[in-house]
Amino acid sequence: MDWSIQEIAKLAGTTSRTLRHYDDIGLLPPSRIGGNGYRYYDDDALVRLQRIMLLRELGLGLPVIAEVLDREESAPLALRAHLEWLRGEEHRLALQIASVERTIGALEGGERLMAEQMFDGFDHTRYREEVEERWGTDAYAKGDSWWRSMSTDEKAAWQQRLATLNGDWIAAHERGIDPAGDEAQALAQRQFEWLRGIPGMPGGADGPTKAYFVGLAEMYAADERFGANYASTGSAQTARRAGAEFVRDAMTVYAERNL
Repeated sequence: MDWSIQEIAKLAGTTSRTLRHYDDIGLLPPSRIGGNGYRYYDDDALVRLQRIMLLRELGLGLPVIAEVLDREESAPLALRAHLEWLRGEEHRLALQIASVERTIGALEGGERLMAEQMFDGFDHTRYREEVEERWGTDAYAKGDSWWRSMSTDEKAAWQQRLATLNGDWIAAHERGIDPAGDEAQALAQRQFEWLRGIPGMPGGADGPTKAYFVGLAEMYAADERFGANYASTGSAQTARRAGAEFVRDAMTVYAERNL
């Protein structure tokens, strides 16, 4: 049994254009080409596509994914390793959900915040290698030192500021406002000020450089981990991507006008 490119695109929540690109670069060739010229994919191709999407969620670029897949001798073995990682993520997210639910309950009920429980599941060191690779060891060291120097109340305030900012981005996108308009640009200014408060950012006390700010905006749209911050809970992948692209567009306009 095999599936057409349109069927696979729908099942995987992607586009035929993306699948054709994967074919063009040799990452995911179709199992066969039909007499009508359409691409068709069998079970093995579906397994490979699943691996590609899993690795994309880890932030890997397509050339690196190709190398990883080419080195793998056993798809089931590789998927088992990834499954263990996903289970670890599931546990971490469950802790985060419970932590945030407790915070919401305490805030709405006027109760005392249990500071020692507010950061269950949050591990800022988990992206250390990625941060160091993208922006250097000094950037990570400064950020790590800054975070560890904060009190529990300061960390909570910082998390709340970020949650409020992300919520305002989501609301603005859902109302369909213009990324270049005054409201979206005010949000981009807040994003800039938030980033300026994090030690180790390229640009120092003056705030992120134009190249860094635009590059970060592009990463928000390209990386599903960031895209999830800019859509309502439970939103489909396309909605998450659209929310992140709205943020990217607003930040890019801001950078062109101000940086």
